[in-house]
Amino acid sequence: MSIALIKWYAGYAVAHYYHGLEYFAALVAFLIVLSSIDDLFIDLWYWSRMLYRRVTVERTYKPLTAAQLYQREEQPLAIMVPAWHEYDVVAAMIEDLVRVMDYRNYVVFVGTYQNDPQTIAEVERMRRRYKQLRRVEVPHDGPTCKADCLNWVIQAIFAYEQEADIEFAGVVLHDSEDVLHPVELRFFNYLLPRKDMIQLPVASLERNWFELVAGTYMDEFAEWHAKDLVVRESLVGSVPSAGVGTCFSRRALLSLIAETDNQPFNTESLTEDYDVGARLAKMGMQSIFARFPVQFATRRKAWFGFGRERDITVTMPLCVREFFPDTFGTAYRQRARWTLGIGLQGWKQTGWSGSLANRYLLFRDRKGIVTAFVGMIAYGLVIQFLLFAGADLLGLMPGLIASPFADSPWLRALLWANAVALVLRVVQRIYFVTRLYGWEHGVLAVPRMVVGNFINFMAVARAWKMFIVHLVTGKRLAWDKTMHDFPSADGFNNRRQRLGELLLSWQAIDPDRLEQALGESHAREAPLGRVLMAKGWLDEETLAEAIAFQTDLPRGRLNPVQLHDDAACLPLETIVRHRVLPQIDAAQGRTKLLSASPLADDVLAELGALIAGPMVQEIVREGEVAAGLRLLRGVDVAALADVDAGATPVRSVPLIGDLLIEHGHVRREAFEAAMQHYRPDRHGRIGDYMVAREVISLAALDNVIQEQRRLQAALAATQ
Repeated sequence: MSIALIKWYAGYAVAHYYHGLEYFAALVAFLIVLSSIDDLFIDLWYWSRMLYRRVTVERTYKPLTAAQLYQREEQPLAIMVPAWHEYDVVAAMIEDLVRVMDYRNYVVFVGTYQNDPQTIAEVERMRRRYKQLRRVEVPHDGPTCKADCLNWVIQAIFAYEQEADIEFAGVVLHDSEDVLHPVELRFFNYLLPRKDMIQLPVASLERNWFELVAGTYMDEFAEWHAKDLVVRESLVGSVPSAGVGTCFSRRALLSLIAETDNQPFNTESLTEDYDVGARLAKMGMQSIFARFPVQFATRRKAWFGFGRERDITVTMPLCVREFFPDTFGTAYRQRARWTLGIGLQGWKQTGWSGSLANRYLLFRDRKGIVTAFVGMIAYGLVIQFLLFAGADLLGLMPGLIASPFADSPWLRALLWANAVALVLRVVQRIYFVTRLYGWEHGVLAVPRMVVGNFINFMAVARAWKMFIVHLVTGKRLAWDKTMHDFPSADGFNNRRQRLGELLLSWQAIDPDRLEQALGESHAREAPLGRVLMAKGWLDEETLAEAIAFQTDLPRGRLNPVQLHDDAACLPLETIVRHRVLPQIDAAQGRTKLLSASPLADDVLAELGALIAGPMVQEIVREGEVAAGLRLLRGVDVAALADVDAGATPVRSVPLIGDLLIEHGHVRREAFEAAMQHYRPDRHGRIGDYMVAREVISLAALDNVIQEQRRLQAALAATQ
């Protein structure tokens, strides 16, 4: 076969391929314009509604104020947090929740699985710290699905009501990566029990300009939760739950329980939040997509991160903020679960029910399982037409078959309609993103739309694959875990709270008792924690947790078995004078310095000169320090004889020095100054030494010895 003939056949094939592309492109353009008509309807409804409200409702309606939220008496509220492999974020989330929440009458319930020991350990660590935290254990291995975990949490909430003789006005759903606003519970409290489901907007925490994948969540939630959900509520009077920032009234939960035999959340759905919103709407429950303006303080760099950093205050709706996935793989896996639950499982389980408006919204929710593929095909067509155009410029194109669309007015109109629709999408996306995150992110929203399309395509492809495998094999669809991030302490935590404020936020102390203890602490010049413990208003464990949290030091545990050997690295007088117990951590090659409060820099320098190798401070209970000091001095050895290695030492009464200061017989500064010269081997007991130095009187010593004996007897009676 000649070269000329080969070229002729190749040109013939290319010409017919191009001809077929034109027909295919016309079909794709038609499908895109159909989808765009749907989007245009939402746009017209939203902007018409906004204009109407601007000239009518907003001129006469007085908006809700923060003062009104605080005037309403606090009702009991429960917060439920399902947790499967959330050990890396759950503790930070709980810490931040308790720190910021301007509300006292609430209890947090965290659901964990019995085969997730790391998450259990983190939740238990927080439970020892926060009196308002409860851990709920799912009595079988995970992962199952989020709905299963939530159902067990709901049962625990109602069991707690009977135990505590209270009734929660509402139950709030959150995830373990959520960042909450201080007035959130105040806002829910104001709307309950008038509303049965209250949904707050969800927003992504701000990302760097170069984080394109994570930035797609900023863009999409900024538009969806400012426009699409507003239209949905306006059309049908209800909204789906977003899975976070959702408050259910007691009436709503009881109705769900009665309808489903104690299984309020649908365990057959991977998007139980979307499902439960639809079911409540069918019951005629009152739901609301709530918008209440609040302010968020943030730091932002100008000019795509290259300008100077500045502190700004952003006014935006009260919302739940979080970090969404920042890699392509994690993003499309998460969205695949959303697509599977909403687009495929929802279609299978609920079909097309409700009013015409509701059926239209169901169509809008589900069209993505098709349009994601259409969008990718469109990208492929555009690339091919560009390649053909380039070949034509280079004179490489063969003669083509006459295009059937050369003089087609309807195709021209179709393409113009798609172009206008694209401009509308881009302009509105820029507007909504700029309003929340600034003009730089508004500009970046344009290329991120392309990134989002590719993520959605992969998500839909994965969702179809999982759904088909499920239909063919019957394999259960399990919780497809997405790893989460939580903002760093630098950005959100201010641990340097005063001890009293910290204990109040933890609900560890009554405000009236704290006020009284603060007065006594000031009058005696005694530490607040010691005063609270002396009155029985605070336990040692909570105080140690508070000091560790306040100073950002790890909690430690005394191992009395190895204490004698480990203490050889420091002189006994140094240990007694600074009230520090050394423990050798052979595995890490370091020495742990156990104390009930952080050590001063000069003390650390002194200890560093005596100890070889690295050191680390750890906070332990005051009783552990007292017991360790007694053990080293040969006192109370029997009391510690049964303590296993690594276990927490038995409770112990305060030392003589603590009692002398607490009862006002000596100022702390004078006591510590005298202790600088104290040597146990030469001076004997501390009390006798202080009397000999005329730091205290003999009567004062007798007084605190009697008090120590009384406390010892009381402690023995409780053990």
